[in-house]
Amino acid sequence: MTTVQKVRFILKPIVFVACLVPALLIVGDTFNLTGSLGANPVEAILDRFGNWGIRFVMIALAVTPLRHITGWNWLTRFRRMLGLFAFFYVFLHFLTWLVLDQGLLPSAIVEDIVKRPFITIGVAALVLLLAMAITSTNGMRRRLGRRWDRLHSSAYAVGVLSVWHYWWQVKADIREPLVYAIILTLLLGYRIWHRRRRELRRRAVPVPA
Repeated sequence: MTTVQKVRFILKPIVFVACLVPALLIVGDTFNLTGSLGANPVEAILDRFGNWGIRFVMIALAVTPLRHITGWNWLTRFRRMLGLFAFFYVFLHFLTWLVLDQGLLPSAIVEDIVKRPFITIGVAALVLLLAMAITSTNGMRRRLGRRWDRLHSSAYAVGVLSVWHYWWQVKADIREPLVYAIILTLLLGYRIWHRRRRELRRRAVPVPA
């Protein structure tokens, strides 16, 4: 069995199931099958979906640096899946806020957005993720060409907006969003360094006479 076949038929199904586990546990805890959501179940669901959303954003952003460092090119085959799971959890986070927290009441939604600007930042991250999810297929990549590259490079903007959203939300205890901010800084720093090194190598290539 080739590496491609192992990734497609063994590793991908395993990773897919593993990515679903957090959502299944939240559902299980909601019905007291696997645990409990505590005294404020809506807030617990909201926080857990949000936390897993930002985690998957970071994991998806880490795929390319890990591929460069390890030389494991097969890692890129997981990038789309991880990005879609990032959208999945962020979207469930948004739906929880929209339906369970705000009750789909337009007045409450508008008031919450006006009083808490971090929600606007979160919605902006969701819109970018939605655009990338819709255009994640190979057909859309061919159709959009360079525009696809520009759109999907906004994944780092999603990372910035996600950390910003979380940081403003927690108010006092910033330890967890600080961890994500450090991870994102390292990922962005590596991206800038790698791009700079690639440009320097390109310039160093002698031009044929």
